[in-house]
Amino acid sequence: MSQRGDERIMNRAARKPVVALIRSPGHYGGVRDALKLIEEEVAKDIKGKRRIFIKPNFVSTSRQLAVTHVDAVRAILDVISKYSPGKIIIGEGPPDGSLTEALSNFGYLKLEEEYDVDFVDLNHDGYVEVEGFDSSLRPLKFRFSKSVVNSDYRISVAKPKTHDAVIVTLSVKNMVVGSLIEHDKSKIHQGTKAINLNIAKIYRAVAPNLSILDGFEGMEGVGPVSGNPVNLRIAAASLHPVSLDAVMSEIMGFNPLDIGYLYYLNIWGIDTADLNQIEVIGFPPDEVARKFEPHPSYQEQLKWR
Repeated sequence: MSQRGDERIMNRAARKPVVALIRSPGHYGGVRDALKLIEEEVAKDIKGKRRIFIKPNFVSTSRQLAVTHVDAVRAILDVISKYSPGKIIIGEGPPDGSLTEALSNFGYLKLEEEYDVDFVDLNHDGYVEVEGFDSSLRPLKFRFSKSVVNSDYRISVAKPKTHDAVIVTLSVKNMVVGSLIEHDKSKIHQGTKAINLNIAKIYRAVAPNLSILDGFEGMEGVGPVSGNPVNLRIAAASLHPVSLDAVMSEIMGFNPLDIGYLYYLNIWGIDTADLNQIEVIGFPPDEVARKFEPHPSYQEQLKWR
């Protein structure tokens, strides 16, 4: 991690974390309206950035419920294009098929016609190595996309889903695990304790500058691919990804400090997952909360401590 990157995270952690939360009229409108609540801060944050990376979630190449809707990305593009002339890259590396297939199936190819964007297949990108842990907590290196690591500004856009290893998958996990090259996505699964430590430790290298959760529709049960839809009808955005994920975890019915990687990021002081230290603007979380059915392995996933 560069000194500049460490300073950026520490400076961000020193600010009061704000999470924008709204009722969503749809994938586009929800993300747009959530970003409007923090648009002034986003405009200042993105100013002067020349290489902007947007990371949607394509954990499947065929099931729309499991992936980031294209209209959520379209809303982000409409907002950020007003404040930065930088090159915009949309990157992902699907674990179960080709990026081209996913882009076609989910309507992303239209974005090339509407905006000046490039697509990057993270599975076939150059890489840098970042050290994490194996199942015995010994050092183990993982390969991360250079396009992600070397970007000036990173945006994570995901949807709220339950998960088969770390309870929930939201904006932090989308960026960290999704930035891994090819088989390293499965390699990071080194057991319940190690995967949570890995996500938290590696976060410094690829931390999002801006995170958005399109909760118009979520997923519960056997996530992150085969679960059932949840008509959550909300959207949220923040310059504090850990705080954003903490608020969304609460909305989904989970204690954010029961989620290993959020717990570590919180106690390490990288950002806060303490709900008492987070300012939510828009709607109070308890007004939009909807308890999600956890993954069947939920009790085992709690054994990361």
